[in-house]
Amino acid sequence: MNKRMVGWTVGMVLLIEAAFMLPSVIWCLIDSEWQVILSILASAAITAAAGGVLVLLGRGKKKTFFAQDGFVTVALCWIALSVFGCLPFFISRQIPHYVDALFEVVSGFTTTGASILPEVEPLSRGLLYWRSFTHWLGGMGILVFALAVVPASKGSGGQLHLMRAESPGPSVDKFTPRLRQTAKILYGIYIGMTVLCVLFLLFGGMPLFDSLCTAFGTAGTGGFGIHTDSMASYSPYLQNVCTVFMLLFGVNFNIYYLLLIRHSWKVIRDEEMRFYLGTFALAVLLIAWDIRPLMQSAADSLHHAAFQVSSIMTTTGFSTVDFNQWPAFSKAILLVLMVLGACAGSTGGGIKSIRTLLLLKDLRRNLRQVIHPRSVQVVQLNGRTVENSVIHGVHAYMAAYWMIALGSFVVISLDRFSVETNISAVLACLNNIGPGLEVVGPASHYGGYSVLSKLILSMDMLLGRLEIFPLLALFSRRNWKQGF
Repeated sequence: MNKRMVGWTVGMVLLIEAAFMLPSVIWCLIDSEWQVILSILASAAITAAAGGVLVLLGRGKKKTFFAQDGFVTVALCWIALSVFGCLPFFISRQIPHYVDALFEVVSGFTTTGASILPEVEPLSRGLLYWRSFTHWLGGMGILVFALAVVPASKGSGGQLHLMRAESPGPSVDKFTPRLRQTAKILYGIYIGMTVLCVLFLLFGGMPLFDSLCTAFGTAGTGGFGIHTDSMASYSPYLQNVCTVFMLLFGVNFNIYYLLLIRHSWKVIRDEEMRFYLGTFALAVLLIAWDIRPLMQSAADSLHHAAFQVSSIMTTTGFSTVDFNQWPAFSKAILLVLMVLGACAGSTGGGIKSIRTLLLLKDLRRNLRQVIHPRSVQVVQLNGRTVENSVIHGVHAYMAAYWMIALGSFVVISLDRFSVETNISAVLACLNNIGPGLEVVGPASHYGGYSVLSKLILSMDMLLGRLEIFPLLALFSRRNWKQGF
């Protein structure tokens, strides 16, 4: 493993993180929160110092960079982001316990939106801004950002390994021959859609600070609200804006690139997008029907059903109502949507629509193979044959996913919460949702869990965001036995 290159990359990411902490100071200056300003500046200085040391130690690095290096680098980068990113909350003492601050910022970077805070209003606006901005950074991925802005080492060959390790979904393709250009296109689309979301929110009368924080949470499909009631206190128009944009950010960004280059016929043929939108529509209709007796009108039931389905399916985690009070049928649908998630190549979490689609197609293939043993059956997606290696990768991912989910569930059950609470907490964290059911519902928080459970759930959030294998690569002795 190229350890010097790994260290250099982690160092560059920490330097970028330190720079992104500084805009939070603007809101502190407006509010004259001098103690918080010092905390943010101290945190940025510590983060920059650590990053600078790693960059200096990485001088003279070799240019070779393989897939295993990409996995390890991505995992270490995200751990480092979390370890240092929580310092503003901890140093300012607005979250006095380090593990709580770590849980909060891991939830931010992984776009989960789970919180240990019973109320968010006591936090300063500077820290609320940083808390929401972690969603935006984590949504597209800070390494993708680094690929877009940091000149690459010539001939390193590692950029694609980094991007594939960080980006969600079974596969990542380049839009252009140059990966740096691809990263620029991705972030260009991401920034453009975020700005558009901010403008629509401002048009609805939402204050600038609220618009920025809400747009960060919507774009990153994170769900950190700046009010304890999440989105409930905002107007139906603002809620509808978030419904639409959450759904849009749950779409594979390759779709938007195809629209930009006017390949609309490929967009129409995309099976994952059709499955994603079809699942959304069906879930909205079923939940709207189920909750109709609880609402004032059919329009209200459709409105709240669409918002919650969009929020849960894209793993955002915003809420307009306490869906923990909904009937069991609606909660069951939401629990299923937690697992299904959004599209590959989006900012959403979950196992991804494409994996569900491939599993269903593979199931159909195996059933046909049983009925017609001598026939040759293949799995096709968008008119192309899917390689067996991709199918095997999906099965391996699902096996690891359920083993981790069950193991986490058993461990956190030591805290003696109900089975429904613990199952939903694990699924909400592993799929980067945020709110679960009962004790961890949208009107509650994760603060009641023990230190051990918070660390387990934090690990689940990282595993879910990085899709398991990059983080597991850290525990491979073979990777660490190799020289520099």
